[in-house]
Amino acid sequence: MSIHMFFTKDKLRGRLDEVALYRYEKTYPIRNFQTAEDMDGEIAARPDNILYDNELTIGENWSGRDRYVWLKTTITFPDTKTGTRLIGYFDFGNTGDGHNSGFESLLFVNGEPYQGVDQNHREVLFPDSFAGKKVELVFRLWSGLEGGGTPTIQTHQLKEAFIGYLNLMIDDLYFTSKATLKTLDQLEEKNPTYAPLLQAINRAYLAIDWSTPGSEQNLASMATANQLLQAALEKMPKNFPIKVAAVGHTHIDVAWLWRLKHTREKAARSFSTVLHLMEDYPEYLFLQSQPQLYAYIKEDYPEIYAKIKAKISEGNWEADGGMWLEADCNIPSGESLVRQMLYGQKFLREEFGKPSSFLWLPDVFGYSWALPQILRKSGIKTFMTTKISWNQYNRMPHDTFQWRGMDGTEILTHFITAPEKNSRISTYNGKMTARELVGLWDKYQDKEVNQELLLAYGYGDGGGGVNREMLEMRRRYDAMPGIPEVKPKSATTYFNDLHETINATDQYVHTWNGELYFEYHRGTYTSQAFTKKMNRKIELGLRNSEWLSVLANLKQGITYPTEKLAGIWQILLRNQFHDIIPGSSIKEVYDDALIEYTEAMTENNVLISKQLASLTRAAEEKITLWNSSTWTRPRYIEISPENPADHLAFYDENNIPLPAQKLVNNTWLIQHPNLPVLGAATISVKETPNILGQSSFNYNNKQLETPFYQIKWNEVGQFTSIFDKKNNRQVLAENTRGNVFQLFEDKPMWHDAWDIDLFYQEKQNEITALDSVEITENGPLQFTMKQVLHSEKSQITQWIHFYHESPEIRFETEVDWRDRNQLLKVAFPVDVHASEASYDIQFGNVKRPTHWNTSWDYARFETVGHQWADLSEKNYGVSLLNDSKYGYDIKDSTIRLTLLKAAGYPDPDADLGIHQFTYSLYPHQGDFLDGETVQAAWELNNPIFTSNGEIETFSLFQVTNPYVMIDSVKQAEDGNGFILRLHEFAGTHGEVTLNSDYTITSITECNLLEENETSLPTPTFRIAPFEIKTYRIHLA
Repeated sequence: MSIHMFFTKDKLRGRLDEVALYRYEKTYPIRNFQTAEDMDGEIAARPDNILYDNELTIGENWSGRDRYVWLKTTITFPDTKTGTRLIGYFDFGNTGDGHNSGFESLLFVNGEPYQGVDQNHREVLFPDSFAGKKVELVFRLWSGLEGGGTPTIQTHQLKEAFIGYLNLMIDDLYFTSKATLKTLDQLEEKNPTYAPLLQAINRAYLAIDWSTPGSEQNLASMATANQLLQAALEKMPKNFPIKVAAVGHTHIDVAWLWRLKHTREKAARSFSTVLHLMEDYPEYLFLQSQPQLYAYIKEDYPEIYAKIKAKISEGNWEADGGMWLEADCNIPSGESLVRQMLYGQKFLREEFGKPSSFLWLPDVFGYSWALPQILRKSGIKTFMTTKISWNQYNRMPHDTFQWRGMDGTEILTHFITAPEKNSRISTYNGKMTARELVGLWDKYQDKEVNQELLLAYGYGDGGGGVNREMLEMRRRYDAMPGIPEVKPKSATTYFNDLHETINATDQYVHTWNGELYFEYHRGTYTSQAFTKKMNRKIELGLRNSEWLSVLANLKQGITYPTEKLAGIWQILLRNQFHDIIPGSSIKEVYDDALIEYTEAMTENNVLISKQLASLTRAAEEKITLWNSSTWTRPRYIEISPENPADHLAFYDENNIPLPAQKLVNNTWLIQHPNLPVLGAATISVKETPNILGQSSFNYNNKQLETPFYQIKWNEVGQFTSIFDKKNNRQVLAENTRGNVFQLFEDKPMWHDAWDIDLFYQEKQNEITALDSVEITENGPLQFTMKQVLHSEKSQITQWIHFYHESPEIRFETEVDWRDRNQLLKVAFPVDVHASEASYDIQFGNVKRPTHWNTSWDYARFETVGHQWADLSEKNYGVSLLNDSKYGYDIKDSTIRLTLLKAAGYPDPDADLGIHQFTYSLYPHQGDFLDGETVQAAWELNNPIFTSNGEIETFSLFQVTNPYVMIDSVKQAEDGNGFILRLHEFAGTHGEVTLNSDYTITSITECNLLEENETSLPTPTFRIAPFEIKTYRIHLA
């Protein structure tokens, strides 16, 4: 009762504020700074040869958007004083709690990077060696940006700057008292620790004499209070058997509400702060993932990089995390995820002596079912994330568990459970608070299995990292009764210990079998569509340039372009960062991405052209067709012969004529029955007086008959019937319409570019204004109908292609997209009944429910698919293929593909403009395997390409198993032989024999890092469901 009667805690909070006033014993204000504009804002600018031509005074404002300003002062430090430390305090602007896009600065001392200074890092400790010396302080200030949306000038104030003495005793009293009161806030009054703890701090503070604040008598009484409090705390038992492993951390988004160039500076500021704090806190352990950041620092600030390497050697700094950067795991291909691991682990090994044993992905927006296998085959034993705590409907039932991947591989997975301030979610940006330390355990769901939890603490998202207060509070909490002990521990050590704990426990450890679907940020499958399109095109282009470079090396002895390809890959990997490719960054980020993608695409195309030219011989009227797929099927190829004649004939290598049709754009469509796998064949072109073949199609009055279908349209251009003649059944569900463009109001509750909320379905309109219909092609191989439609603001032009010998209906589409806060989907209600649909993902496919029986089901109202999604019964199905989209939803029997989104934040102009993409309806007999959906989707995405000239027919590699796809053929990273990677996509065991037109002189199986090799006696091996296999091969 007396606790409340005397308002004890409220009183003590006030007293603590008073104590804080005397931490700085004597200060020397800095009132004026010389200034200079940094107009170029260049990366890694140095304070050399700068013309300071202006002045800023404390109290003045400074402003700008993305503005850099140099501040300079030269000061003489006072002499040392017993019981104190030299300190500086600098309050120059507003950064924001999340370090998102506000003010930051880098302090240079005598010309060298010293520490980041911002709203959350105002204190700077200086060494005693500065005492009595004149020292030059130079700050490079950055105004920051508005954090997305309309560009806005940012205004800051030079509020305060001084150097002086930090009174170590009062500083100790302040932090111990603060830790005590924060601990009391987390304890229930019935907790046996509560009353003694409150009494201890109250008794101590009663010893403080406040009669003459700031006097020697007052300060001496504070020393007495500090001794009393420390003595009382030492006598109190900890009474909390749980341990917390604390690792310093700063999450730096490689781009988000700032550009890549800003990230390079953020890394320099954050890392300088870490290094500086380690000088005074030798126990401080820090983790930084993302080799991309280290590569930036190595290039920009070699002196910082050298210090980082020294701290890694000493064991204070942990360079880990696995991937090249913290990539999105929804959009990148399987091979891209492999290269994220390959380049990341290679950098960590070469630069710091060892690869990572864990994947650190705190903030990505979903986790592919392929990840466990990729990780284990990349030397990773443990996976950590936090973002999944943001789930919209369901909480994952466990926080420490085995995650089983699509092939059966398991990886130990751990979620950090530190509670975000005023939120139900967990954070990877801990602030070292009592609430976090207690909340870690309160939220943790596997208490019977594990009693040590991991806390990553430090300001993050935009960097910043740990500040001095966090390090001081960590020391206090470690000894504080009533909460867990808090010891510095590296993430590597923590995860190794966690493995031992899991191996030793006799308690049940849960296994999660399936993808870790993130029930949030579903709009990231669609936002910034051009970025996603370029990503896929470059992924596929790199596959081609690599296998052609291998071929050029084998056939012509041309040196494999290792550095050129690595540079292109790094552009691709960098832009797969989890705020770039998902579409959740500011406009300038996508301006930069366009430049980088254009560079990558151009360089890769030049490389392909050079390799093709080296591989073919000049020959008139000869065209070489290149097949990059893992199978041979009848293929349509669009070619542009040098001969402009209207009547041409085409012949294969055996002089057999090939079906052909001239198209309106003066190209030719031909059909080749069996191009060699991962190889090439040459065709001949000859003029002929013969009349072209008759049309295979019959169109009349909104009705079309093809060799496969009887089609009907309504007056607004929608399909009303697609009758499958070969399977004698209707494709569309009864009384429905297909190829329906649906517009939905897209106004999510919280995160515009990130989210699609389920209530979007409540407001739907169809685009039904049909402007024109035109038949543009009608020949023996292809029939094309062009349709133009419009909404109130946007226009859609489609070329709908039907083929003589393919059931694919292809919709080549151009959208002039001008709508805002609208979501565009295309819908096909099909006459197929199935409770699950199949979706293409990295290295395989996943089944998801088509019903909403439970919250786990309807939470997946929008899901990821790469090149296709499929709904099938046992003997019939329908696939929807695409060449650059990722968002699907299949509910009951309606298949929808999400085409475009129109977010207004953080990029106000997101997705406005011209979009070109293609999707295909692909009905088939049997399921998606029987119907060869995988092959059809690949052919849509990676068509046959051509070059002038001739080559002997050849096949670089072939596999005998129809359910195995070759993902990559490249030179080994060490230059020793070639690497071939493949995977099984049917979900079945099988045998594979690898053949080649070359002689396979040796074959060894290795992991994804091209290590741990096992020799094979022959190129025949077993493969498991969805297994990824990697081989080092020598050819002769």
